[in-house]
Amino acid sequence: MSAEALRTSVDEADVERFSRIAAEWWDPNGKFAPLHRFNPVRLQFIREHALVAFQRDGGARRPFEGLSLLDIGCGGGLLSEPMSRLGFTVTGVDASERNIGTASTHAAEQGLSINYRAATAEQLLAEGAGPFDVILNMEVIEHVADPGEFLRTCARLLAPGGLMVVATLNRTLKSLALAKIGAEYVLRWLPAGTHDWKKFLKPLELEAFLEGEGVKGHGPFGVSFNPLTGKWSQGRDADVNYMITVTRPKAS
Repeated sequence: MSAEALRTSVDEADVERFSRIAAEWWDPNGKFAPLHRFNPVRLQFIREHALVAFQRDGGARRPFEGLSLLDIGCGGGLLSEPMSRLGFTVTGVDASERNIGTASTHAAEQGLSINYRAATAEQLLAEGAGPFDVILNMEVIEHVADPGEFLRTCARLLAPGGLMVVATLNRTLKSLALAKIGAEYVLRWLPAGTHDWKKFLKPLELEAFLEGEGVKGHGPFGVSFNPLTGKWSQGRDADVNYMITVTRPKAS
């Protein structure tokens, strides 16, 4: 079956929006500067939960050797590269060929071996790819056309005993004020139109999407920005940014 014939949850307008600024992924002062500031707390969260899930030694230089990881909607590779350095065998997938080009070039410059592909979750599933021990689904689901179908597809790519991390934005008045109006139009941290508040998702909606998929959701885990320090941290407040973890039981 051709890629075009596959049903896809991709929002072509969003893909084009990010493709236009693909060259800026690795500029910490460019259009993706907020993501660079957000990255440390994401990396800490992923590492902590993966160490527990797979009972790995946190003191090891590459604690996740032998485990496969799918970074879905990988963009320019801001998460794929540190995950590779931690020992994961990484597959990075993005619907934008320009993003994949940027990611591939940067990884090669760093001497990293990462399998980057311009593809979708639906394509991977149709091809029989995986399953993957870890799936990163970070700040992607609020940009797709069919979030339920997208999340279920990702869950079907998760191996028994595996861990998926989903990061997104809550649909609350607080997120409308801070993540949409404040970030895009007042502080101008993000280009106007980056987000559609109506596509933000409540944690219970994510849980409902996964019913019947044989996986279990955990969380939400809040993530907040401190304007005084300029840093992100984990906390209880999930009114704006939050993450959940999804696990699939090991085969009996």
